[in-house]
Amino acid sequence: MANKYLVFIEQRNGAVKKSSYEAASAAAELASKVSGTVEGIAIGNDIEGLQKFGISKIHHFKNADLLNYSPSAYTEIISKFFNENGFDSLFFGATAMGKDLAPRTAVHIDAGLAIDCVALNIAENEIIATRPVFAGKALIDLKITSPKKVFALRPNVFNANASSGSAEISLHEVQSPNLKVKVTELKKSEGKLDVAEADIIVSGGRGMKGPEHFKLVEELADVLGAACGASRAAVDAGWRPHGEQVGQTGKTVSPNLYVALGISGAIQHLAGMRSSKYIVAVNKDKDAPIFQIADYGIVGDLFEVVPAMINEIKKIKS
Repeated sequence: MANKYLVFIEQRNGAVKKSSYEAASAAAELASKVSGTVEGIAIGNDIEGLQKFGISKIHHFKNADLLNYSPSAYTEIISKFFNENGFDSLFFGATAMGKDLAPRTAVHIDAGLAIDCVALNIAENEIIATRPVFAGKALIDLKITSPKKVFALRPNVFNANASSGSAEISLHEVQSPNLKVKVTELKKSEGKLDVAEADIIVSGGRGMKGPEHFKLVEELADVLGAACGASRAAVDAGWRPHGEQVGQTGKTVSPNLYVALGISGAIQHLAGMRSSKYIVAVNKDKDAPIFQIADYGIVGDLFEVVPAMINEIKKIKS
């Protein structure tokens, strides 16, 4: 049977999420190894930024009521299109939407599911997925044995490789979407990047000594164009909102750069950020566990080190 892959192209407010093109590029690389094909499915109203990234054709299901995510409508549209067109594998970005939608769709199409994948390979014409287990302390390689397969890929782990030319866009007008579940209102923290999808994150922990000192985290994040994160200790103390918590009981992140300020490195925190490409740690305790996985470590008082870092970065940028 020919390998036929479908990638869900996620949009928010009409703009395509970068994680979707990371998934598309990963699927395209797999398809090239097995002489397969890759198509995309996008759901919304007016969508800007639909690009190729190894996808031969993108099917845009359009309706004004589909601008915001509806679990019932999105699941029904994807499942029906997948089954009717003979696809065997479905790819999502493991974003907040992807983690909700992938399991729903897997149930509807009777597929096996691998979520939070950090690597994909081909062995004997089968997709082998690598994902963390045991709170990130180990990695496991797995093969889905069902005929239909669903994969959700961790954001910022796979490269989004743009293809030359533009993808063919096939428009499908949706007349009566299944709005059994409908979003009536969205509330967003204006001006703040989501740590789950940010390329750079600056996080503070118990070593910040109080909420008033998190202005250092915010200032360093500002000069780096980064999102602000926090350890569970800082969140439990009421210093930062839960939406910024990184770790096993917070958000799992994989930025290109993770800066840990005053974070000792409890296993629960490491589970949520150890797959970061580069890790920089600042802590006055030279034996802090965070230094065991850090690429660059500074042993010192963060209240002296961080202002110096901010000043130097400003000099370089100017």
